[in-house]
Amino acid sequence: MRTADTYEQWAKAAQAHDDLAGLAQWRKMDQTRLYDHVSIRYRLDRLRALRSRHDDVGLLFTLNEGIHGNMGGMGKAAVHSRSKFGTKHLIENYVEEIADSLNHIANTENNNIDFEDKLDFFQRASQCYGRSALMLSGGGALGFYHIGVVRALLEQDLLPNVISGASAGSLVAAVLGTHTDDEMDQFMDAKHLAFEAKQEASWFNRMFRGARAHIDIHDLQSVINRLIPDMTFEEAYKKTGRQISISIAPAETHQTSRLLNAIASPNVYIRSAVLASCAVPGVYPPVTLQAKNVYGDSQPYLASRKWIDGSISDDLPAKRLSRMYGVNHFIVSQINPVVLPFISRKKKRGGFATAAASIGRSALTEVLDSQRFISQNYLRDMPRLNMVLNSMHSLAKQEYSGDINIVPSFRFYDMRKLLAKLSEDELVGLMREGERAAWPQIETIRTCTRISKVLDTILEEMQNIEVQAVRRVHPLPAIK
Repeated sequence: MRTADTYEQWAKAAQAHDDLAGLAQWRKMDQTRLYDHVSIRYRLDRLRALRSRHDDVGLLFTLNEGIHGNMGGMGKAAVHSRSKFGTKHLIENYVEEIADSLNHIANTENNNIDFEDKLDFFQRASQCYGRSALMLSGGGALGFYHIGVVRALLEQDLLPNVISGASAGSLVAAVLGTHTDDEMDQFMDAKHLAFEAKQEASWFNRMFRGARAHIDIHDLQSVINRLIPDMTFEEAYKKTGRQISISIAPAETHQTSRLLNAIASPNVYIRSAVLASCAVPGVYPPVTLQAKNVYGDSQPYLASRKWIDGSISDDLPAKRLSRMYGVNHFIVSQINPVVLPFISRKKKRGGFATAAASIGRSALTEVLDSQRFISQNYLRDMPRLNMVLNSMHSLAKQEYSGDINIVPSFRFYDMRKLLAKLSEDELVGLMREGERAAWPQIETIRTCTRISKVLDTILEEMQNIEVQAVRRVHPLPAIK
């Protein structure tokens, strides 16, 4: 698996490992204490029987009894992490049967089920089942790791439509939100992504940044303008259908963070959102957002407010995505060097490592809570120190993992490189690391997102049919 150059090679090696380790046999057996295999087997056999005898009303009734990703505990991380490739065949077969049954109900015309009843069912099923989102963390120059993760997901047609990004992750999210799948090929080339090399490194850079030039504000603006079209969030959504969100943090102490997207801020220009989300305090100046007004001109958005690095306050905006988009399953591409030593590929860990990490984080939070109280009450005349302490407090209080965590093999990184212009070889290495880190999670993602993707596709098709029907009844007036 370590020497694989493609996902297909990795998958073949993983299956060979499972054969040797007896895990292939484990996958074939229904029984395990990890989930309710009896209930899953009963529902699978029932759905198959109803569909085979074309009992569509009975099939719809059975589907109505409940569609959710953790039926009988089948969504537990432990069920999906035992073998290197895939999970229990019973779970995979059940998920596939649900997908086939949903498509059967949607595509069968003569099944005594009205279109309105079908549409109502699929809307309720989608709302109950929820959706998956990909969240891209901050990480400075390490953000190119996300490109590799995205490439692995795109190749398997597993990229969620809901995507968030903070700081470096916002740049990748913006590229995805403004380009179609066919246009994404150019962004897999490190030469296209690299920052231009300019002057030799100064004495300051040689001493503190590893003898290399760093990314200044002009470099950052240049790469944003080169990679991202001059589009608003609403315009990007209409082009690609991807629902991207970008986290930004307030430069002022008593303001709150925001999540920018086509719902909350449709007219904001994505370029300005990315620039704000990448504005590391003390390195880049705070940013005023830009938006398109009713005349099509650019003007300041919330002109009195300035914004900074989104990862400081909301690296992974899970709660906001849940509220806005109905997301309840989170795939995290995590490359934030501050938290990498404490992140596991699994959502939950057990044993001493978990206890130590929890105790350490709790202690740090207590210390920062005390420091925040002191800064707010006794250091009001020191705004920069206040900002630093508030930023540290926000970083410590956040949740940095999801249901599926795609993390690199390394846990520590030379912090001097975070704002450095990496070489083409280094960019290729980071992208490759992201791709390889995603491979072990591919089959879990496929299983966990299969039903929601089917529901999204069916609803889109049915809503298009509904719109066409309305237009036939109420045609648009001819333009004279």
